[in-house]
Amino acid sequence: MNSKIPHRPGAAHAPPSDTLPTKGGDDPDVRFLAENTDLSPKQARELIREHGHDRDKLLEIARTMKAEG
Repeated sequence: MNSKIPHRPGAAHAPPSDTLPTKGGDDPDVRFLAENTDLSPKQARELIREHGHDRDKLLEIARTMKAEG
């Protein structure tokens, strides 16, 4: 074991990545909704789970959620 590398539990299983994590994770639809609305990635995932991946429909629903909330 290399003593110069700090121990981080779980780091051995993390996929190598040259980029920082993006808002919304790996799903491009989640990222799109989170970046183009006031929804959190968690809310975006839930909306996609309930209504599918049609971005126009999702944006329309997100706008009504913003107006109601």
